[in-house]
Amino acid sequence: MIRLERRPQPSRLWTGLTPILAVVLTMIVGGIMFAALGKPPLEAIRTIFWDPLFHPQFAGYSRPQLLVKAGPLILIAIGLSIGFRAGIWNIGAEGQYIMGAVTGAAVGLAFYPSDSVLLFPLMVVAGALGGWLWGMIPAVLKTKFGTNEILVSLMLVYVAENILASASSGWLRNPEGQGFPGSRNFKQWPAVFNDELVANTGMHWGVLVAFVAVIGAYVLMARHIQGFNVRLTGEAPRAARFSGVSPARIVFLCLGISGALAGMAGLFEVTGPAGQISIDFGSGYGFTAIIVAFLGRLNPFGILAAGLLMALTYIGGELAQLMLGLPGASIQLFQGMLLFFLLATDVFTNYRVRFARKEVA
Repeated sequence: MIRLERRPQPSRLWTGLTPILAVVLTMIVGGIMFAALGKPPLEAIRTIFWDPLFHPQFAGYSRPQLLVKAGPLILIAIGLSIGFRAGIWNIGAEGQYIMGAVTGAAVGLAFYPSDSVLLFPLMVVAGALGGWLWGMIPAVLKTKFGTNEILVSLMLVYVAENILASASSGWLRNPEGQGFPGSRNFKQWPAVFNDELVANTGMHWGVLVAFVAVIGAYVLMARHIQGFNVRLTGEAPRAARFSGVSPARIVFLCLGISGALAGMAGLFEVTGPAGQISIDFGSGYGFTAIIVAFLGRLNPFGILAAGLLMALTYIGGELAQLMLGLPGASIQLFQGMLLFFLLATDVFTNYRVRFARKEVA
C-alpha cells in the first residue's frame, strides 16, 4: 500500500531536484508525443534545445534571439514571483503587459515626430504606470470587496486585448498606413526605437532592466523588511497580522510591482522587437512567465535561468516547426508540460512516499 506522509519541513533536496526532474520528464514525454506525430523524437529534442545555440546555419541568428525572448519573460516573472511568495495570485500579467505597451506607445505617439532624448524614458515610465494601474484594479477589488484576484486579473486580460484591438485599428492607427491596422513603426523612429545596446547580442534596454530587476528582487526579498513581510504573509498569514503587517498593503505592493514590471516589459517589446502596436501584439509572455516563475522556484536567480531555458524552447520550437514540420500547438503543449511536471514532482518537496503492508481484517 502506497501513501504520502507529510514531511516535518520541506525537503531542500527535492526543492532543488524538482525543476531538473520536470525538464527531464518533459523531454521524455515530449519525445513520445513527437514520435506519435510521426517525427523523430531525438531529432526534435535536439532541434529545440541544441540547434538554437550550436547549429552552424541557424545559431548566428538564434543566439541573440535568446536574450530578446528571455528579457520580457524574466521581467514579468520577477514581478509575479513576489506576489506568489505572498500568496497573491496575479494570473493576468498578460493584460498588464498589453496595457503597458498601449499606454507607453500612446504617450510616445502623442509627441511624434519629436527627437527629444527624454521621450523614450517618458514612454518607459508611462508603460510602467499603465501596467501598474491595470494591476491596481484587482488589488482594489480584493481589498475593498474581497473578490478573487485570480478571476479578476484573468478576466482583465480579455478587456486589455479588446483595448489593444481598438487602439491598433482606431485611435493609434498609423494615419499613413493606408487604412491597415497598426500604429506607426517605432523602428523607423530613432528617438524611441529600443535598439540593441551591443550589436548582434540581443541586449536591449528591456534585457538590461530585467537583469536589474533580478538583483533588485533578491535585495528586496532577502535584505529588506518589506520582503520579510511578503514572505511572512505567504507562509503564516495569521502571524503576519499579529505582527502588524497590513494585508491590504501587501496586496497593493505585490500587484503594483508585478503590474509595473509587466507594463515595462510590454513597452520595451513594442518599441523594440515588435516595433508597433498591432492586433496580434499579445504574445502570451504574461502566461508563459507563470511557468518561468515556478520553474525558477520563485527565486530571482532561478527565474533568470528558467527564463533563458523557456526562451530556448521558443526559439527551438520555431526551428522545429521550420525544419521538422512540427505543428505549433505541439510546441505550446511541450512548454505546458514543464509546468505540469513541475507541479507534479513538487509534491515530493512536502511529502514522502511510504510503503506499508495492507492489513488483513
